[in-house]
Amino acid sequence: MTHPMVEQLRFARSELQNALAGLTDEEARRRFLPMNCISWNIGHLAWQEQRYWLTVAQDGLTVRPELNVEFAYGAPASTPPLADIWAAWREVTAATDEWLDAVTTEKLAESITVRGWGITTNYGSLMLRVIDHYWYHIGESMAVRQLLGHTGLPDFVGDIDTEAPYRPEGIERG
Repeated sequence: MTHPMVEQLRFARSELQNALAGLTDEEARRRFLPMNCISWNIGHLAWQEQRYWLTVAQDGLTVRPELNVEFAYGAPASTPPLADIWAAWREVTAATDEWLDAVTTEKLAESITVRGWGITTNYGSLMLRVIDHYWYHIGESMAVRQLLGHTGLPDFVGDIDTEAPYRPEGIERG
C-alpha cells in the first residue's frame, strides 16, 4: 500500500502538470524578473527529487547528472526548452517510483545526514519539503501564466478530495 505522504507527493506532481497544460515552449521560457522561468522551475523540481529520492536515498544514484549543475539551488538562471525539461522530469520521477512505492513510516522517520548541508534530518521532512516545494512553484507558475495573459486557468489544488484525500496511515483509499 502506498504511504499517504507519497500519495500527496504524487498529487502535487499531477497538479504541476495540470497547472502547466497548454503552455508553449516560448511561454515556459519567458522570465519575469526576478523569477525564474517556468521551464527552469520544472528542472529545479526534478533536481530536488533526484537529489532526495535517488542520490541521498539510494546511495548516489543519479539519472540526470546535468540537473545537479543546471538546476540546483542557487544555480544560474536559464531558459531550457520545455520538451527537454519535461523529459528530464519524467525520467527522474519514473526512476523514483520504486523507492517511493516501498516507503514506510519507519523509513520516513529514519535519521539521515544530507551531504553538503551539514544537517541531520529524516526522509519525512524531506518529503514535506518536496511537496511544499511543488506547491510553491505551482503558485509561482500560475502567477507567470497570469502575467502572460492566460485566463481560464485550472483551479488551485484540483480534486484533492477524490485524487488524494486525507487518510490515516494503514487505511487504504476506498
